[in-house]
Amino acid sequence: MNYRHAYHAGNFADVMKHAVLARVLTHLHDKPAAFRVIDTHAGAGLYDLGGVEAGKTLEWRDGIGRLIDAKIDGRLDEPVRTLLAPYLDAVAALNPAGALTVYPGSPALTQLLLRPQDRLIACELEPQAAAALSRQLRGDARTKAVAIDGWTALTAYVPPKERRGVVLVDPPFEQPQELSRLAQGLAAAHRKWTTGCYLLWYPIKDAAEITAFARKLSRLQIAKTLRIELFPEISPDDKGLRGSGLIAVNPPWRLYEELEVLLPALGRVLSRGATCRTTLSWLVRE
Repeated sequence: MNYRHAYHAGNFADVMKHAVLARVLTHLHDKPAAFRVIDTHAGAGLYDLGGVEAGKTLEWRDGIGRLIDAKIDGRLDEPVRTLLAPYLDAVAALNPAGALTVYPGSPALTQLLLRPQDRLIACELEPQAAAALSRQLRGDARTKAVAIDGWTALTAYVPPKERRGVVLVDPPFEQPQELSRLAQGLAAAHRKWTTGCYLLWYPIKDAAEITAFARKLSRLQIAKTLRIELFPEISPDDKGLRGSGLIAVNPPWRLYEELEVLLPALGRVLSRGATCRTTLSWLVRE
């Protein structure tokens, strides 16, 4: 699966992934000690929703577009609005005129949610995306863009000196066997930093493939491994992205109960009120 992100920025998968990331970063604010975010496959940082790529698919309209409309129309319950506030406030900060014209990738979203003492390492190897990422982060002493292979970065930068933070692994899935590589990368990084929080994103196209991936992760026996998935209603004939998944290792202790509220609400919005299946379960609890 070729997942060139400029075509998909702001789609339902981004909404789910970034809403969860924003919750994790918000919980890291609970303690005054500094934390570090390691974004292994950071992409360009910021995406033009009026650009050629996003204009070809218009996927953002069925993702962040629907969510913002639901907020404006008052269709989000107060608990859901509170949980989404860090994420949607960051999106709004990048669109000060009100109209939705740009969408933040994970490094731009993270940048807006860092405190003065926190740090971000954003890694991207593809030259054009790396150059755009460098421009996005330039001038911010809290952030650093590094032109490095994300799989190398996954083990090279852990553990961080702060000893707290989150590693986001969001590969482009352009190569075969990338799900296996994701499981192997988690195992290697976790051996070096067992107390770190890890968020691993994966696209869902084939159910059997995802089941095999979940079994591999379960066999790692890494405690506190949470499976999070969202499947908006799509046409049975659609051969593209059918769902969005996240594996959260060592998630903040309140995240599970928050997602019990947030995931169904996102599903209702992103599926226009139609049936939307979600998964929230522990692959390994303790």
